[in-house]
Amino acid sequence: MVELRNGKKVLITPVTDEDLADIHIGDIIYLDGDMVTCRDVAHRRLIEGKRELPVDLHGKSIFHAGPIVRPIPGKEDAWEMVSVGPTTSMRMEKFEKEFVEQTGVKVIIGKGGMKENTEYACKNFKAIHCVFPAGCAVLAATEVERIAEHHWDELGMPETLWCCKVKEFGPLIVSIDTEGRNMFEENKVTYNQKKDAAIEEICKHVSFIK
Repeated sequence: MVELRNGKKVLITPVTDEDLADIHIGDIIYLDGDMVTCRDVAHRRLIEGKRELPVDLHGKSIFHAGPIVRPIPGKEDAWEMVSVGPTTSMRMEKFEKEFVEQTGVKVIIGKGGMKENTEYACKNFKAIHCVFPAGCAVLAATEVERIAEHHWDELGMPETLWCCKVKEFGPLIVSIDTEGRNMFEENKVTYNQKKDAAIEEICKHVSFIK
């Protein structure tokens, strides 16, 4: 479901193909519902190790992140999010095509751009990749309402699958959409076209530097 709320476009899990049809690169969205922290080892276990994930990601979202969590005093097996900043998405690039196909995940959140594997996955399996602003890990933690469950704790805190319930998680900048358009790659073309003229102009003002 997509809901317009106080000027914000909010995606609510479970997300469908239709929900993503009118979302395009450069759009700013927010997320309600299920988000699982899922990074390097979980991707390798599924794709290379052929190990089934202990959580159903169909229609849900993952966050390329290694969070800091702490136990809630007086509650058994209850945890709260302290900090959850994005990690570099490109590390998951080689796995993402198969990962999206096998899990049915609809929203991938991380830091920085991704390339052909993720473009293919987003276009063919109808998913999106979004960027959460770096340096805002504590703010992101405030948008996690609770940690509902956790899996693969033996991997350590950063690699554990922390299954979160989030409310207006964002802002998320759409970097790859369901058409396979890639904001980072398209911007590179634009910037390179302007580069020579920009360098020439800069050199006029710093030519006195030897």
